[in-house]
Amino acid sequence: MKKRAAALLACLLLLLQTAAVPGARAAESVYFVAVGSNVLPLSDSTMPFWSGGYLYISSAIFTGRVWDSLGISHVAANASQPLILYSGGDRSLIFDPDKTYAQDTAGNTYYPGGVMRNGTVFVPASLVASFFGLQYSLVPNVAHGYLVWLRRPGYGLTDREFAEAATYPMAECYAQYLKDKAAAQQPDEEEEIPQETPEESAPEGGTAYLCLRAGEDTAELLDVLDRSGTRAAFFCSLEVLETQGDLLRRMTAQGHAIGILTDASDPRRTPLEQAEEGNEALCRATCQKSRLVYVENGGAEDFQRLEAEGFRCLYPDVDRTESGLRSTAAAQTLVQRVAGRSSGVTVWLDENASAGGIQAFLSAAAAAQVRVLPLTETA
Repeated sequence: MKKRAAALLACLLLLLQTAAVPGARAAESVYFVAVGSNVLPLSDSTMPFWSGGYLYISSAIFTGRVWDSLGISHVAANASQPLILYSGGDRSLIFDPDKTYAQDTAGNTYYPGGVMRNGTVFVPASLVASFFGLQYSLVPNVAHGYLVWLRRPGYGLTDREFAEAATYPMAECYAQYLKDKAAAQQPDEEEEIPQETPEESAPEGGTAYLCLRAGEDTAELLDVLDRSGTRAAFFCSLEVLETQGDLLRRMTAQGHAIGILTDASDPRRTPLEQAEEGNEALCRATCQKSRLVYVENGGAEDFQRLEAEGFRCLYPDVDRTESGLRSTAAAQTLVQRVAGRSSGVTVWLDENASAGGIQAFLSAAAAAQVRVLPLTETA
């Protein structure tokens, strides 16, 4: 293992010697953050800092590559809920910025709590590491500052070996950091923007509220949506809600809406009972509930009863259960049905959509100035 690390280090140092780093005024000492084998982008908004003898890291990093490396993600804090860090092992750590401590789902307390800075909750690195069974190191004397390294146990390299192997990625991150700071300090240049004539104006777009059934291909669809920064609404059966906690937490962390899929033909439970049971399972997995419901094989009485209890039922404007969304031609057809509509169009794709079809639809929608949004409890 050490021979491999030494060889890797030699390669990285050779690359570093040939890399051109843009000239810029040196910044003060910075804190790099590495998770597993990944050095994360360097920015002032996510820079770790010390408070009360503890090093705090941004909760915003717990997504994407961090989820892949550590299996930890987050539900961001807002006006009605605290920050929640959770793992695939069904462990959750809850940070209320107004409290000096954190709690788990059993009510146990942990110190210290989170710190709100610039609208983001920062969490103590040592607490996160110990709670989720990780290893945490602060490596001093790296180029330009320090390295905060979180990883699973048994990584195979010492702190110094990893820091040396990560020299080139840190240099790249630092160069980009200086470039971004220099760009931010540049005064805005007034630019004359030509006015479009009515004939040159792009046609009016529209809004598509994208709704899908959670199924076998959901992880691939999430990858496509995440890369484009697009959110959708995923309707989940009771089986998914009860058994796919990791998938549900990923949906929540990426900002997708979750709805409950019910079936009025179920002889054992009414759609309302299914919705209530589904919400219990959803709450266990994500600490959240949903008012969105899709009723299969339902009648007016089913919808009325659900809505009387505060649920919002899905009534698709465009139902592509049969035709699906699996080709560029299907994507173009769907965009044509949405573009130019004065009000938002709710699109139900069921689970008859592929990653390629979704990608083609998003590209075509962007070209036609059609916004793609998730159906929410109010939209």
